[in-house]
Amino acid sequence: MSRDPGHVLITGASSGIGAALARRLARPGRRLTLFGRNTERLRAVAGACAGTTETMAVDVTAAPAMQAAIERAFATAPVDLLIANAGISGGDARTLMSVNLEGIINTVEPAIPLMLSRGQGHLALMSSLAGFRGLPNAPAYCASKAAVRIWGEGLRGRLAPEGIRVSVVCPGFIETPLTAENPFPMPFLMSPEAAAERIARGLARNRARIAFPRRLYWPILLGTLIPQALTDPIYRRFGVKE
Repeated sequence: MSRDPGHVLITGASSGIGAALARRLARPGRRLTLFGRNTERLRAVAGACAGTTETMAVDVTAAPAMQAAIERAFATAPVDLLIANAGISGGDARTLMSVNLEGIINTVEPAIPLMLSRGQGHLALMSSLAGFRGLPNAPAYCASKAAVRIWGEGLRGRLAPEGIRVSVVCPGFIETPLTAENPFPMPFLMSPEAAAERIARGLARNRARIAFPRRLYWPILLGTLIPQALTDPIYRRFGVKE
C-alpha cells in the first residue's frame, strides 16, 4: 500500500474480511470509504472505525453505478488504496461470475485512470486459494477466483511502470456466516480479524501475492502438479457446493 494511505476504499465492507479490514485500517486522520449493499450493516462497521468514514450503498455488479461511486469517492479525496473485496461463495455459475469477477472489474477499471493521473495508488484484488485449482464441488467459484488472480497478476506488471501497485489476495477458509454452513472440513479456518492482519501486512510490503495460511497454500500449489485423476476424488470432499 502507499506508505501512509490517506484514503482507503473497501468494497464488500459490511461483513467478513471487508469489515475486518475496515476496522484494521481505520485510524485518526485517515479517510475510509466503505461500499456494500446493506446500509445498516455498513453504518455499524463505520461506527466502529476511527477517522473519517463514508459509506455508499452500491451493488458491484452495476457497472454504471460503480463508475459513478468510484468517481465520487476520488473526487472527495484521491484514493491511495482500493481493496476490491466484494464477493460471494455460492450460487449458479452466472451469478458467481457476475459478482466475483465482473464486480472486481467494475471496481478496478474506473479507478485505474484516476490513479494513473496521479502516478500513484495501490489496488488489491480479492481472489482465493480456490483459484489455483478447479474443485469438483465448486467449478464456477474456482474459475471466478482464478480469473481475478490472473487478471491482477497481469495488471501488476502492466501498471508498475506507471507507479501503480497491484496485489492479489488469496485467503483460505475464513470464519463467516457463510462458511458456518459448510458441511465439510475446513482446515486452518481463520477469523476475519486474523485474515485482515495478514492482508494489511502484505499490502504494507507491496507483496504481489498475499496467500495464506501457508500450511494450506503450499499443499494447494503442490496439488496443481499432481494428475487430476488422483486429486479429484480427494477434492470432491471439499469446496463450496454451487
